[in-house]
Amino acid sequence: MNSDSDLQIAGDLLEVPHLLQAPREHPATVAEFVGLARSIAADRAQWAHLVRYDATSRWYHRLRTGPGYEVWLLSWVPGQGSGLHDHGRSSGVLTVLEGALTERTERGTRALAAGTQRVFAPGYVHEVVNDALEPAVSLHVYYPGLTEMPMHTACTAREAFGEVDVVTA
Repeated sequence: MNSDSDLQIAGDLLEVPHLLQAPREHPATVAEFVGLARSIAADRAQWAHLVRYDATSRWYHRLRTGPGYEVWLLSWVPGQGSGLHDHGRSSGVLTVLEGALTERTERGTRALAAGTQRVFAPGYVHEVVNDALEPAVSLHVYYPGLTEMPMHTACTAREAFGEVDVVTA
């Protein structure tokens, strides 16, 4: 039996540049979009100075765009919410940067503390609310970029989910 490994026989892969994949300039997989959101979240200098709080409506700012995706920064004062909605044909990654948010879906209610990430597919129906006593900030990555955000009532959400119980506020 030959004691040489395949790597030794083929040589050092790092010495054969044409065999290496070039690093991607922009994310293309769910894992890469999650990684993008984490890297932005970790670099407060990219977003903290942009955050504003608006007592009359949720504040939002498009932070970045790339081929086929958008990154949005949102702030939520206590009591503000998104309403029950989906994101059309867009998938997404929601990351809580500061504070805490509550997500409601047909499956129930989930508390989202700072650092929590949620990944969702097209057509995912949910409501996000700041039920806490302190403001919150979140980062949202949509791919493809967000072109629609259909609003739902408990009745239309029930149709989208099938006949299941929908959690309401």
